[in-house]
Amino acid sequence: MNQSFSFSSEEVECFADTEFFRIKAHITVTVRRTLEALYTRLQSVLMGVDVIAPQHFKPEAVQFVKGEHLEDFPYQYLDFPRYYTREEKFAFRTLFWWGHHVAFALILEGPNIRRYKENMINHYADICEHDVCLCLSSSLWEWKHGAGYTMELTRDRKSQTAAVLANRSWVKVARFIPMNDPRIQAGHVADIGEETFRTILPIIRS
Repeated sequence: MNQSFSFSSEEVECFADTEFFRIKAHITVTVRRTLEALYTRLQSVLMGVDVIAPQHFKPEAVQFVKGEHLEDFPYQYLDFPRYYTREEKFAFRTLFWWGHHVAFALILEGPNIRRYKENMINHYADICEHDVCLCLSSSLWEWKHGAGYTMELTRDRKSQTAAVLANRSWVKVARFIPMNDPRIQAGHVADIGEETFRTILPIIRS
């Protein structure tokens, strides 16, 4: 049985637009170079710093990933530092998510979670008021933000933050920068990433 598949005029216009694909390829390279620059900076930040890391954590572990289907949108990310097992996670992810935002997220789970929570509350005054959010989703791999997904860490929410953390087996603290933010066009993503990591570093310091 023969099947016929048709395309809308918008679809035809999209896949016939060669300039779009050239631009996409150039952006992909620029994002990779940006992530590499941030990786170098994060290495410098961590040099000589004692952190509460998993037993088998390797400080040199790093990963660069590129994909096309994070809820139908392309993405690229850097994981550094990086440690993932089924039961334990210790990572800082920088995610470029087309059509959405750039996200910088500290992802923590495992036997050290109580110490991370204590550090976060003990150093709350240093962490809050820096455009950083506590992620509220039931999944570590949810990358939306806003009402129902995240809670901004403001000075008046220390008690509320402690209450939310008390019932969680993992912690995800993140900062989200819209794609149309002038700082992204100006090439300051590595600056923002380093700044964000320094802000939340007290959570994992020993």
